[in-house]
Amino acid sequence: MIICANKMEYPLRTQCQRVQKQVMVNGEKERVSLLFMKALVSRGSVDAVSQQMASHPQYLESFLRTQHYILHMDGPLPLPYRHYIAIMAAARHHCNYLVYLHSAQFLRVGGDPLWLQGLEAAPPRLRLLDHINKVLAHQPWLTACSHIQTLLKSGEQCWSLAELVQAVVILAHCHALCSFVFGCDTDSDFVPLSKSPNGTPPTFCPFDAANGNTNVPQSLATPSEHITRRRSLDSSCDVVCLKERIQKSQEEREKREERLLQTQTLQQTDMEEEEEMICFADLSRFITDPDFCYEEFARREEDHFQVFRVQDYSWEDHGFSLVNRLYSDIGHLLDDRFRSVTTLPSLHSPDLKRAIWNYIHCVLRIRYDDYDYGEVNQLLERDLKLYIKAVACFPDATKTPVCPLSWAVLKTSERIHVNLLIMEARLQAELLYALRAITQYMIA
Repeated sequence: MIICANKMEYPLRTQCQRVQKQVMVNGEKERVSLLFMKALVSRGSVDAVSQQMASHPQYLESFLRTQHYILHMDGPLPLPYRHYIAIMAAARHHCNYLVYLHSAQFLRVGGDPLWLQGLEAAPPRLRLLDHINKVLAHQPWLTACSHIQTLLKSGEQCWSLAELVQAVVILAHCHALCSFVFGCDTDSDFVPLSKSPNGTPPTFCPFDAANGNTNVPQSLATPSEHITRRRSLDSSCDVVCLKERIQKSQEEREKREERLLQTQTLQQTDMEEEEEMICFADLSRFITDPDFCYEEFARREEDHFQVFRVQDYSWEDHGFSLVNRLYSDIGHLLDDRFRSVTTLPSLHSPDLKRAIWNYIHCVLRIRYDDYDYGEVNQLLERDLKLYIKAVACFPDATKTPVCPLSWAVLKTSERIHVNLLIMEARLQAELLYALRAITQYMIA
């Protein structure tokens, strides 16, 4: 018996490892299913971005939690303002997908449809954001204390510091998300999201994965659940009495249903007309100075640009504490995103991921004194560098992304991981420039 046990030791260990691996895979699938169920209940569809990120459920959960917090949870800005700011940010990169998505959300939260006619139709306070939106999107290194001062001291149209911080977070989030949409070629396959037949439950929080809200509306319950409830009702009520009540209320109910149907038809027609208007809207109406774009490093001697050095102002030592103080809890959510994307299980080595991250910051004029930039050329092939730079610096629906030749041997999840790294590195870079300018304003 002892000999037999020794012979079986290796097969048993192998089988145990397989079971553990299968449990982990099933757990990841269940996590994705839960996130998708919440999105399905909320909007009647799962958006394309979430579907692409689903290959990395740990990151997807962190991303959706942050996005839901800045767009839907408590904060200084009204909900219509938040989605309109997102429209302004996405329009800078001609991202039809995000402009449509946030335009629809803007209308659902009570936004004025007239604002969608263009930037000139928006309130003056929102128009004041246009300059910092333009700078952060294309040349974030130009973000200065004077831009912050202009927004905070504009008379009746001035912004509060808390409002401005939330606006900056939304702008940076959407600019970076444009890079992901562009890199994954989501915008070229853009199709308007299908509408939920029952609308959005007002108390359901679809993207806050931490709230544990998994209540499904009755309309989505399974047929067996309906049958069970109906049987329970029949067993507890007098059938004769029930029939009499039904006969008495039948005419009144039919009249109510007829009126409700007419109202729903009118509302549905209005919504379809609004969504058609959004889908085919000219994004240039939300853009000023369309020629303003990313610029390469100037090599001329007269260029006195000062490189942003992380040792002088970093996310960990400066940005995190400031943004978390002015906009409660957002620092923790953003920090979780940065950590999640860099620690995802991947075929990419830690050195390669660090090279991608630091190269993106480099083309956005942020430098690490303790990093050997020779590693970038050693680890990143030229076509991959061109791709990363295009996606990070000038994502645009009017351009075609140059896919690296080396991607042919990579799995889809690995390609998506690279795009996630690009998105998060760009997000952090924009936040660093904006938060440094806010810090300079506060200590001036």
